[in-house]
Amino acid sequence: MKPSIAHIGIAVPDVESALAFYRDVLGVAARGPEIADGARIVHLDFGDSDVELLEPLEADSPIGRFLARRGPGIHHVCYRVADLDAALAACRQQGYTLIDDLPRSGAGGCRIAFVHPKATNGILIELTEAPK
Repeated sequence: MKPSIAHIGIAVPDVESALAFYRDVLGVAARGPEIADGARIVHLDFGDSDVELLEPLEADSPIGRFLARRGPGIHHVCYRVADLDAALAACRQQGYTLIDDLPRSGAGGCRIAFVHPKATNGILIELTEAPK
């Protein structure tokens, strides 16, 4: 399986306000919200990949800290891989710094792990496993 983009996470201060563009201009229906990693997450279906709107539940959550430092915008890109454990092993072997040494449960119950942006040219990368 060739890796693909699973979703792009966008940090927003208010999901409802951010939804207006996607709903009213693009006509995209929202799924959710759901709560994960200290954020309210709304999923927008763009075919083979999604956009996730991420609203912090608390100022000291990962999304809250991101918004305080950088303001609204792209928070991360998530790539879908065939085998998450193998991808993480390859990261370790090649010297990439992992935020998550082991996969954990993310939005929708998917197995996920993050690669540190200092290792990937400033982009926070999330890896997730393709459904079996």
